[in-house]
Amino acid sequence: MEQPITQHTADQMPQQPNPQQIPQQPINIPAPTPAPTIYSNPVSVIGPQYCLPYPVDLSIVRKFLTLTDGSFAVTDINDNLMFKVKEKIISLHDKRTLLDPAGNPIVTITEKVFSLHEKHFAFRGASTDTKDLLFTVERSSVIQLKTTLNVYLASNTKQDVCDFKIKGSWTEKSCVVYAGESNTIVAQMHKKTTVGSVLLNKDRFTVTVYPNIDYAFIVALIVILDDINGDDDTSEII
Repeated sequence: MEQPITQHTADQMPQQPNPQQIPQQPINIPAPTPAPTIYSNPVSVIGPQYCLPYPVDLSIVRKFLTLTDGSFAVTDINDNLMFKVKEKIISLHDKRTLLDPAGNPIVTITEKVFSLHEKHFAFRGASTDTKDLLFTVERSSVIQLKTTLNVYLASNTKQDVCDFKIKGSWTEKSCVVYAGESNTIVAQMHKKTTVGSVLLNKDRFTVTVYPNIDYAFIVALIVILDDINGDDDTSEII
């Protein structure tokens, strides 16, 4: 039997919801990225003269397969030479010295032989004496999918908690330096590819060091990062 068709009057017609009466759904807006922590006091590791109250942008040019003085050249944004790296050719990877533009040694970096964590030591000037130790750097674990390095200042004798942490590598084309185990960034590096760098077989990286952070210390960390990555990849510099 057919069902009767119900007729609706205008008053009986289903009411359409008023758009203004529809409850609005909250919009998920991503939280803004927190601004980097600005240190009010200089964080000096190598020297207070390298701590500036504003961000410092540096350019690092790194040559492949170079056995002579100057495999690294560090300049400011105006291409003024800030640092260069001298390597000890005889022992390969055994000793590197960070020099100022006049060739004066600022930091000497040595590597502990047969260390599973690839431990590196940084000393003041041309010294390798323990009394002149500035900091040590080592892998956070023996087996790593991504490079993570712990940095311990000389005053941190227990080394139960690191003072700084480096995450990244040359192959990842970037690295970030954090304060201890926190998310506070003190410096960042990323690769800048140009036609000239490809033709001249060089890597060019830009580094931003945040205000009041020792930028010579950050450069020394990058030199150690290169040494550790070079041990993993024979195509890296020697």
